[in-house]
Amino acid sequence: MTITGASEKVALQALKASDWHLEGAFDFFYSQPQISVTNSRHLEDLYNRYKEPDVDMIMVEGVSQFCTDLQVDPQDIVMLVISWHMKAATMCEFTRQEFIGGLQSIGVDSIEKLREKLPSLRAEIKDDHKFREIYNFAFAWAREKGQKSLALETALGMWQLLFAERHWPLIDHWCQFLQVRHNKAISRDTWSQLLEFVKTIDPQLSNYDEEGAWPYLIDEFVEYLTENGFVQLRNVQGLTLAFLRN
Repeated sequence: MTITGASEKVALQALKASDWHLEGAFDFFYSQPQISVTNSRHLEDLYNRYKEPDVDMIMVEGVSQFCTDLQVDPQDIVMLVISWHMKAATMCEFTRQEFIGGLQSIGVDSIEKLREKLPSLRAEIKDDHKFREIYNFAFAWAREKGQKSLALETALGMWQLLFAERHWPLIDHWCQFLQVRHNKAISRDTWSQLLEFVKTIDPQLSNYDEEGAWPYLIDEFVEYLTENGFVQLRNVQGLTLAFLRN
């Protein structure tokens, strides 16, 4: 109980499940986050603290106060990670089910406990599998209600936020390219394929294949990079030189 913060009832449940072996009880406890430390009354009280007075939902003001209590900037990527855990449908909004269910999945029932979890939540971005899930989640989460595409300015902000953590060297060029050449909303296909491009194509484009099945926008981005001298397609240049020699 001292180490895990579990109640006596939960501690007994874990010990009985492990035949009273302490190490096994810890394994059982930490594999069962739903029974760990969350108190439904505490979660209800926390939700009611932030919900709108006349609507059963946490809106912009409540989210702002939530961030203040957590001592994090609303634009901190950890808020995206928390929203992902909550399976939130819309940015800056939480339903009762999203808020309470999300905190239960994280295993906390107070602002203090959630604040202690912030470093580990922020570190989830470094996990490739979780990053992909969070990245894909962000598209629908950030777009305006009723829209199929993501507004360009919103997409640029989300990409800057996400790739600041993953250190993609071409992120600034990508954002500049979209503003200069595209200036339109971003489709889900472009959003998804960019992550594949980032994960598979070297920043120097040494393994980029012009015949690959990339969306036209990514092909145009590569042309933009080469036209402006930001990178050189060495493999393409080499093939062209070999063809001329033959």
